[in-house]
Amino acid sequence: MLLRGLMMNQPLLISAIIEHAAAQNGETEIVSRETHGPVFRYSFAECAARIKKLSNALADFGLDAGSVVGTLAWNNHRHVEIYYAVSGSGLIVHTCNPRLHLEQLIYIVNHAEDRIFFFDPSFAALIAGIAQFCPNIRAWICMSDARNMPTLGIANIYCYETLIGSQSEEFSWPTFDEHAAAAICYTSGTTGNPKGVVYSHRAIVLDAMTICMPALLSLSPRDAVLPVVPMFHINGWCIPYGCFIGGSKLVLPGPRLDGAGLYELMENEKVTVSAGVPTVWLQLLQYVEQHQLPFSSLKRIVSGGSAVPLTMIAQFDERFGIEVRQGWGMTETTAVATMSSSSREQLGWDPAKRHAAASNCGKPVFGVQIKVVGEDGAELPRDAKSQGELMVRGHWIVSAYYKNDASPLKDGWFPTGDIATIDSCGVLQIRDRAKDLIKTGGEWISSIDLENAAIGHPAVAAAAVIGVSHPKWQERPLLFVVRRPGHSLEAHDILAFLADRMAKWWVPDKVIFLDSLPLGGTGKVQKTVLREKYARIFD
Repeated sequence: MLLRGLMMNQPLLISAIIEHAAAQNGETEIVSRETHGPVFRYSFAECAARIKKLSNALADFGLDAGSVVGTLAWNNHRHVEIYYAVSGSGLIVHTCNPRLHLEQLIYIVNHAEDRIFFFDPSFAALIAGIAQFCPNIRAWICMSDARNMPTLGIANIYCYETLIGSQSEEFSWPTFDEHAAAAICYTSGTTGNPKGVVYSHRAIVLDAMTICMPALLSLSPRDAVLPVVPMFHINGWCIPYGCFIGGSKLVLPGPRLDGAGLYELMENEKVTVSAGVPTVWLQLLQYVEQHQLPFSSLKRIVSGGSAVPLTMIAQFDERFGIEVRQGWGMTETTAVATMSSSSREQLGWDPAKRHAAASNCGKPVFGVQIKVVGEDGAELPRDAKSQGELMVRGHWIVSAYYKNDASPLKDGWFPTGDIATIDSCGVLQIRDRAKDLIKTGGEWISSIDLENAAIGHPAVAAAAVIGVSHPKWQERPLLFVVRRPGHSLEAHDILAFLADRMAKWWVPDKVIFLDSLPLGGTGKVQKTVLREKYARIFD
C-alpha cells in the first residue's frame, strides 16, 4: 500500500486567486478602456473590494449554488469583476459571443439556463432583441454607471454601479470541491448548435498557473499585459486569471481593437506582452508601417486561433525585436495546450530558420499530451511527416459536453478535428482543419499553407483560401485577397507569385479581391460565409 503524503488538502478555487492578488500585489494596476468615457484605472486591491461588493449583490438575488450568470461584454474592468465574483461565489459565469447569429445567442442563453445576465451598454439593442426569448433571466444588469444607462423597454433591468454601490466590501468566500463548475463557454457552432464546455475551478487555476511560466506568456510583476483575445472566447485564454497570479499589470482594450487604438494603449501603458489572433497583429503591423512608428516596450506577442504567417513573425522580429510565440488550443482545452518558444539553441540560429521554428504550434505544456492518429485510429510516427487527426488529453481538457450524454472521447482522448504532424521533439504543426483541407484529384492541399504563401506578397494585407466544388478535380482552391492600402495587385500577379513557391497543381484557379474578409467574434476568418456565397463559382 502506498504511503499517503502528509500535505494539506486545499481546493484550487478561483476565489483564492483574487485573495492572493490583493494581498501580495495589491498596488498593481488594472487599466480599462471604457465603452463610455476616459480610461479607467485602479489597483488589484481596489478591484478585489469591488468584486466582494458584486458578490454581495449577487447573493441578494437568492440564486442557488451552481446557477448560471451570463455576460455579453468587452474586455473591461467590470467584466473582470464578474469573472471573479460569479465563480468565487459558487455560481457559473457564461460568457457569450456577441457576434453569434441571433438564433444561436438565444439558444445558448436558454441552453445554459442563465438566471442573471450582464451586458455592456454597447450591446443594449442586442439585449432588447433577445430578452423576450429568454424567459429564465430574472435580472438584466447593464455594465454602466447611472449616467450612461441606455433606455430599454424590458423588465427587471439594473444598473451595475447602482447595484453594487451600497454593498459591503466584506464577503466570505464559500469553500467547495475544486471540480465544481466555474465557467461555461460554447463552441462556435459552425455545424449544428453550439456545444457547451463546462470548466472546473481546478482546470482554470491549473491553466492560469501554467501560462505564467517563462516558456509560455511569462507573466511576472515586471510585465504589463494587454489581452486582445476577447474575454468571451475561451476564458480570455485565462489571462485575466494569470495576471492576478503572476502579479502583472492588466491592460484591457474595451471595444477598440483597431491598429491605432491598440498601439496607443500599448505605448501609453508600456505594455510588454499581448495576446490575440493573427488578424489583429496584421492590422497593427500595417498601422505602424504606414505611420513609421516604433514599439517602445512590447517584448512578445502570443498568437493563436489560426496559423501565424511567416512574414509576420519576421517583421516583428527583424524590425522591432519583438518575439512572436504561437500557441494552439480550443474551447475544449480551457486555453493553452501547446506553445512555441525559442530554445537556447534556437536563439543562435539564422533569422530565417528561427522564424520557421516559431511558425509551428510548439510543444505541449506540462499537463497536456498530444498524438496524431490515422484513419484506423492507430498512432502515427513522430517524424514531422506522418499526417493525421490531432488527439489531446490532460488536466484541463473536456471530457463531455454540457447536457450531452454522448462522450466525444475516443479511448480517453479528445479528437480535435485538426490535421497535424508531430516531430521527434514533440513539436506540433497544424496542417489544416479537417474540414478546410482541399482534395484535388485525390491529393490534399492545405489551405493554411496557401494562405501563408499569399500573405508573403508585399501587396497582400490578408488572404483566405477555401475548397470549392469542381466538375473535373472534385475540389479546387479559391483564393480571397485583401490588398494593402496604396498597393496595386491583380490576379495574375499573385498567381505568378504563388507558382514560384509551390507545386503547380496547388496554385488556385481563381482569385477574388475583397475590401475585407468576414471575421467572427474572435478575429478568425469565417470561411463558412465565403463557402455559402462562392460554393458554385466553378459550376
